[in-house]
Amino acid sequence: MSGALPAGYDPYAFAPFAVTVDLAVFTVRGGLLHVLLIRRGQEPYAGAWALPGGFVLPRESAETAARRELAEETGLSERVVAALHLEQLRTYSEPDRDPRMRVVSVAFTALVPDMPEPAAEGGGDAAQARWVPVTRAADLAFDHGAILADARERIGSKLEYTCLATAFCPPEFTLGELQSVYETVWDAALDRPNFRRKVLATPGFVEAVPGAARLTGGRGKPAALYRPGPATTLHPPLLRPEGTPR
Repeated sequence: MSGALPAGYDPYAFAPFAVTVDLAVFTVRGGLLHVLLIRRGQEPYAGAWALPGGFVLPRESAETAARRELAEETGLSERVVAALHLEQLRTYSEPDRDPRMRVVSVAFTALVPDMPEPAAEGGGDAAQARWVPVTRAADLAFDHGAILADARERIGSKLEYTCLATAFCPPEFTLGELQSVYETVWDAALDRPNFRRKVLATPGFVEAVPGAARLTGGRGKPAALYRPGPATTLHPPLLRPEGTPR
């Protein structure tokens, strides 16, 4: 089976276009969902906030480019960036999404705990990098507002079907602390008894710490402590309440 071009094939018969990557990386800080943004240092959209990203080089895969751009623009170490579990979100290909030329972007997303502060000054075409509360991430460059909305929906779904939420809790946590992670990511208030019942009925989600408890304020008795269980996926899933924005 030959890899040669077929007879008569003209690669210049098609208009050229560029491929970029964009990254929506989330974490929970101070009880708020944050997204990693960069302030653009060049036109187009100089001075505007945007998702980290950039052009895919000729000999790169999209994921390799995503990790390279994230390190370059935010100053995060290669070790930190290499350890991230990036999930491909979707491809954005509207013809006029970039004023420079026809650009197709492959977007990635991740929800990660314990992320360090990015460098005060970004690299590449980024003048600055910062963790920003999602509620304040408005008027982003290009179509990054739409990418951010899609990514937030994806990570909300990820909490329904995986045990990722426990990674944002202390090593030993109360069910109230676990519930606050879900409420932060989903931007929804959950019924405490119903949440507790669902968590404890899900095999392998959490394990009780024998004899351990923590005062959580008020006059009630100390709350029992739990740690992550052996499960990685939730069966059945822990679904968002009906009416929660998706």
